[in-house]
Amino acid sequence: MVAEPGAETPLATGRPTRWAAVATLAIATLVVSSELSMAGFALPLVGAEFGVGAGTATWVLLAYSLPLAALAIPVGRCVDSAEPRWVFGVSLVGVGVTSVLAAAAPWLWLVLVGRVLQGCASALYLAAYLPLVTATVRQGQRGRALSVIATVMMVGSMAVAPLGGLVAGTFGWRAVFLVKVPLLLVVLWLGYRTIPANSRAGGRGPARPDRSMLWDVLLVGVAIAAGLLGVEELAGRWPVGVALLAVAVAAAAWWTRLPGSRPVTGLLRRRGFGLPVLTLLAMASMTGLLGFSLPFFISDVLGQGPELLGVAMLVFVATASVVAPVAGVLADRYGPRPVAAVGIAVGLIGVLLLLGMAADTGVVGLSWRMAVIGVGGALANSPTMTLILAATPDERTGTASGVTNVARTLGSTIGPAVTALAWSIAGGGQPGFQAGIVALGMLAGAGLVALLAAPTYSVDGSGPPG
Repeated sequence: MVAEPGAETPLATGRPTRWAAVATLAIATLVVSSELSMAGFALPLVGAEFGVGAGTATWVLLAYSLPLAALAIPVGRCVDSAEPRWVFGVSLVGVGVTSVLAAAAPWLWLVLVGRVLQGCASALYLAAYLPLVTATVRQGQRGRALSVIATVMMVGSMAVAPLGGLVAGTFGWRAVFLVKVPLLLVVLWLGYRTIPANSRAGGRGPARPDRSMLWDVLLVGVAIAAGLLGVEELAGRWPVGVALLAVAVAAAAWWTRLPGSRPVTGLLRRRGFGLPVLTLLAMASMTGLLGFSLPFFISDVLGQGPELLGVAMLVFVATASVVAPVAGVLADRYGPRPVAAVGIAVGLIGVLLLLGMAADTGVVGLSWRMAVIGVGGALANSPTMTLILAATPDERTGTASGVTNVARTLGSTIGPAVTALAWSIAGGGQPGFQAGIVALGMLAGAGLVALLAAPTYSVDGSGPPG
């Protein structure tokens, strides 16, 4: 029998939160999530060594990101029946081994095979993220724990960019894939020491794949991969984009008719879960600001170089890093929904303030606006995840991890695509920038409405059914 969301587990009522395990999860998640940004520094060198163009070299990123997104939901279902510490260890060993494979590959096709396998291993780890939080953190402290993880990731991300460039420039592209292996070994040892064993009922490893699970992988994979590629193509080759999106819709519709989709669709039908997931997707779409709108505005309107964009990103991340721990404490004390709602509202105000920028806006004018957006994002991020986790039955946290990973991936693809489309329709320049900002503001507003419409569970596990 499925427990009601927020039902108290032995850990929730007995043992204290394992903060050392939370720190270990934060470092592990930073290592796994940095794969895309780190690998980006290797692309020109990979292209030069194997004699291929930029378009072909980009597959070093796509070979990782597509299986990462496509496997998120099927792997999450598998993790529901597994012991989190076992999944933690196996997935990180997989990330390390495939990193070595990609670094040692003498041919480009073998590099891509290594990256595909690396994406599969990372999908397994990310599916175990929420089960690991559930296994190590008391319910009344999960907002703080999620904010600690978010803070470590944000602070760490400030070091990833210069580290990736330094390693690639000094030691070559192969070292980019190897530099994290020693840290993975340390994290594996820390996980063995700090994450409790036998913390879930059920088996040790994930459920053995059967025919229905293979259909899940195929249809969900096709739906997500076609959807992501379709959104990317809309601004340039829109007929191709529309065709790919039609394939995605057809595959998703077929999958929802299969029995294997029921754990996912059952969660999404809970308003307490499904609506905050829509909020998470809308929040992730704000990457369109840093991924497209600001770079082109700074270049085409302000006439500045990438240094100004770097300052803007630094201000955003630094501000968010300071506010994130406070957001977790507030979410545990006053409930996650009001804190997240204030955060989205502040972030929306910050985004709309960008409409006031003009050709004479300097670093100060851009920085204080990015600080406002950083405050809003930090207040909204971990409380929204806390709200989602509170509405998730303990035996469905792996599925929930997969769903939230897909929501983030879709949002981070939709955001830049929407802003690029708005830029093109408005003719670029300042009108194009403002059109993109309005589009992002509408997405943020929709996320806020979804959040306010969702029923909530208190952080101690009580509340109405979703």
